[in-house]
Amino acid sequence: MSAPTDGGRGALIGITAYAEQARWGEAWDLPAALLPRAYVDAVAGAGGVPVMLPPVPGIEHAVAGVDALVLAGGGDIDPGRYGAAAAERTAGVDPGRDASEFALLEAALGRGLPVLGVCRGMQVMNVSRGGTLHQHLPDVVGGDAHRRRTAVFDPHPVRVSPGSRTAEVLGRTELEVPTYHHQGVDALGEGVVATAWTEDGIVEAVEFTDEPRALGVQWHPEMGDDPSLFRWLVEEARSARAER
Repeated sequence: MSAPTDGGRGALIGITAYAEQARWGEAWDLPAALLPRAYVDAVAGAGGVPVMLPPVPGIEHAVAGVDALVLAGGGDIDPGRYGAAAAERTAGVDPGRDASEFALLEAALGRGLPVLGVCRGMQVMNVSRGGTLHQHLPDVVGGDAHRRRTAVFDPHPVRVSPGSRTAEVLGRTELEVPTYHHQGVDALGEGVVATAWTEDGIVEAVEFTDEPRALGVQWHPEMGDDPSLFRWLVEEARSARAER
């Protein structure tokens, strides 16, 4: 990992957060803005400084104060954003989170910030460019390989396109990844290219052809032991800041 070029201040990495009811301590059970700790640890472990970005109106202006953006996993995107009616298994739709994350993505790209989309985050990237989603993968692939057990990130193999930016970042073209999702990319959006797939043909990574610092993966790298994606993000964040 390269040394900071900014006088020692770590790259500030904004991570989109959830709005959920949460319990903590002996008495508290309140609406909260929260994030699984694994994202924070992955960013910090790669040398970045994690900054939570809650799903509130106007949060897109926060990109002026960060050096990169992580679009985190979470509930399903409103199918109306890609011209579909909600299927029976579509769940966890939060219009406020949708609005904030689509706005954050647009603002981040407008400032030339590196972007890493994780699971839902990759789907946000695709839908933002006019792409569509499969709303329930077992109906498409005939099995549960992408989410085998509740709240468990089981692994499955992924093959990566040789010569792609994704392969360069990961340093290999075949790997096992921790996964937990029931939706996935269907039609690719404009300027979106698929760069990794599972054995059943589901897209596992995407790149933007016009944004070399934007990368999305369907799996959950924060739950595994490979820091390459977060190291890439932090290094790109430092480089982008030095160019501004």
